[in-house]
Amino acid sequence: MLETLMCALVTVLPDYLFRRYVQGKRIGHEITLFTMWYELRWGLTTCAILALTVITTLFYFHPASKTAASYFRTVTILPQLGGRVSEVYVTNNQQVAAGQPIFRIEDFTQTAMVEAAHAEIAQVQASLKVAETDLAEAEAGIAGARAALDQSLEDLERNTTLRDEGSSAVRLAEIDRLENLVAEREAQLRAAESQRAAVIQQIEELIPAQLASANAQLDAALTELDKTVINAGVTGRIEQFGLQVGDYVSPLLRPAGILVPSSSGHNRFQAAFNQMSAQVIKPGMIGELGCMTKPFTVIPMVVVEVQDVIPSGQIRPSDELRDVQANNVPGSILVYMEPLYKNMADDIPPGSNCLANVYTDNHERLEHEDLGFWQSAALHVIDTIGVVHAAGLRLRLILMPVNTLVLTGH
Repeated sequence: MLETLMCALVTVLPDYLFRRYVQGKRIGHEITLFTMWYELRWGLTTCAILALTVITTLFYFHPASKTAASYFRTVTILPQLGGRVSEVYVTNNQQVAAGQPIFRIEDFTQTAMVEAAHAEIAQVQASLKVAETDLAEAEAGIAGARAALDQSLEDLERNTTLRDEGSSAVRLAEIDRLENLVAEREAQLRAAESQRAAVIQQIEELIPAQLASANAQLDAALTELDKTVINAGVTGRIEQFGLQVGDYVSPLLRPAGILVPSSSGHNRFQAAFNQMSAQVIKPGMIGELGCMTKPFTVIPMVVVEVQDVIPSGQIRPSDELRDVQANNVPGSILVYMEPLYKNMADDIPPGSNCLANVYTDNHERLEHEDLGFWQSAALHVIDTIGVVHAAGLRLRLILMPVNTLVLTGH
């Protein structure tokens, strides 16, 4: 509308002034509602062509979006284990810090597992003491077997010496018996040493392995016990939290609520622009934003990022071929915008519905490039007509409360 009025000032108005003061035609006589289409044909035709040109140029070089918002992420409050709630530590709409407990579920099974793991550790430690006692017993057995072997060797040596000297006091049967006794005592010594080696191996290898296994079982049991306490993963605010003691929660069937991170969605806005703007919008461009949650306020913005893909073209592997003709709704260019100055959008809550404009700026080209007259004039015109879009944004923000509260029945 503003564009048409501006074009009429330089087309229809001069044509009317020519008809009125040069040709002497007056409104209501020669110029009426029925004859104005012929009398002002040059002005009306030129106005229509110029208005279409200006509007096309305006919307191409200064894109506008009616779908701008500050999106924020949420974290679903889910337990790692299913069970009934035994304690609730927070309330709805409460601000929580990362790591703060939210609620606890019943932990009878997990507590029993921890106690069983402690009992297993105590049993292994007791078996270590028993093994140490067995080691002392094996050492004593070795000492006794070695003493008996030494005694048998002395008796055998004495009888052998007497036999070699030709003494009649030694019988050959006695020497055979002593030789058998020495062999028996050597076998007993080896058995005692083997028993000591088995006890040492039990103390040094088997029992430490059993203790490590018991400690691992304790750690696993404590981990399962820790899972019964659900903590906040990030700092944020609890929303839609109506959990009560006795309620059943599950990681698959029933979440407990939603946690909205404090740092999500603030001072960053996403706007969807027409695909025609893909070659115009670039990072660093200046724009403006107006939101329904803060009417009558225009916030200077800067484009920080432009998504390099169009969401409507995404495809997932499936068992069905996709018909491109079925994609009737063209996608949009997603643009990320941030306030040009600090603290200007702090009071705009995340999720606000906003209007956004982005303006083409040719000042650098006009300042540093050697351009021809007509090209320079065109760039000046492109920069100048951005004022019309800025005025249109302000007009929409002024009328936004009226449209929302009155005309649409709020």
